[in-house]
Amino acid sequence: MDIHQILEYLPHRYPFLLVDRVVEVTPGKSIHAYKNVSINEPFFQGHFPHHPVMPGVLIVEALAQAAGILSFKTMGEMPSDDSVFYFVGIDNTRFKRPVIPGDQLHLHVEIKRLMRGIWKYQAEARVDGELAAEANLMCAKRNIAK
Repeated sequence: MDIHQILEYLPHRYPFLLVDRVVEVTPGKSIHAYKNVSINEPFFQGHFPHHPVMPGVLIVEALAQAAGILSFKTMGEMPSDDSVFYFVGIDNTRFKRPVIPGDQLHLHVEIKRLMRGIWKYQAEARVDGELAAEANLMCAKRNIAK
């Protein structure tokens, strides 16, 4: 999926869209996407000016956005203005190496379970094949009152 297709599946926009391309998606199973990390990212101005590092929470958010695409593809649905996917849990999160400008952050997410509207995923972020972060994510689709 290119960026135009990604924009159809995610409500996020600059500066919070953290998926640049989807390499492979198998509905009901897994997704492989990536984020090109550039020195032009707005968060690098303050994190840290003398040694720029992508914040861990944004790495987890990038994994969650990839999980969102996987979920919509699995359901055979497109996002709508009357619902949203929320985080409902983040467990066993570990950061193994810093992610810096120039890195290509590969996002690997696998569906582990869907039960009572709660999606559970195993997620990994890698740079050059090396594990940068891992987490168990839980998300739920909720209707938005208008």
